[in-house]
Amino acid sequence: MPTTPADLTPAAPTPALRADCANCFALCCVALPFAKSTDFAMNKAAGTPCKNLQGDFRCGIHTRLRDKGFQGCTVFDCFGAGQQVSRVTFGGRDWREHPDTARQMFDVFPVMRQLHELLAYLTEALTLPAAAPIHADLRQALATTTAATGADAATLIPFDVGALRQEINALLLRTSELVRATSPARRKNHRGADLMGARLAGADLRGATFRGAYLIAADLSGADLRKADLIGADLRDANLRDADLREALFLTQPQLNAAQGSPATRIPPTLARPSHWS
Repeated sequence: MPTTPADLTPAAPTPALRADCANCFALCCVALPFAKSTDFAMNKAAGTPCKNLQGDFRCGIHTRLRDKGFQGCTVFDCFGAGQQVSRVTFGGRDWREHPDTARQMFDVFPVMRQLHELLAYLTEALTLPAAAPIHADLRQALATTTAATGADAATLIPFDVGALRQEINALLLRTSELVRATSPARRKNHRGADLMGARLAGADLRGATFRGAYLIAADLSGADLRKADLIGADLRDANLRDADLREALFLTQPQLNAAQGSPATRIPPTLARPSHWS
């Protein structure tokens, strides 16, 4: 089990895990790089503000991102890391008025984003009754990760998120096994599989594992994905029309945003239906 490092004091309660752009200094629009592609209409270096960023830290084309060639922006989610860095780590000092904070702020953001993603997975795992045998370990991991998010910039920049992720992943794997064992269907193993363009329409995929699988442009229309483990699955342009994802494990908003769906697609109540789904 991960243990809390001596230089990190427990931080409670768990930080908000949904992006609050009004309380962020547009860190995703500045700190992160992107390359011209089908997802982005131009190249942008890390630490350089996007040309669409306005003086009030808002995006000038937010309602037209897909039309303007910035689909990649619509599928990104910081899991609340942006406001945590902006308001907690740096106490509300923005990188424009305090340029001396910029470099550290931009370096902290991707670390915080990973920590918040782990918090989201752990929080979900603790809501699952089937995972009760390891709830104590999950709570300890949650406390450790929460403590890390409250550290100062000097501690966060060199923080070994990879080591923490490895330890937490073992718990998430066990959570998945416990939950999927309750599925009445045959639990298929597609972990890390290349299923790009796969024809899985109407398939009974309850209790299957798709951890890290490539489901790009796969046809999952009408498929039953209840209790399927989707952690790290690439769902870009996957057809989820009429699919049942209500009890899917570790499904995130970015995954839904990257896929195609319909009004009949059933999703977990904690996630929002993407605006581009027809």
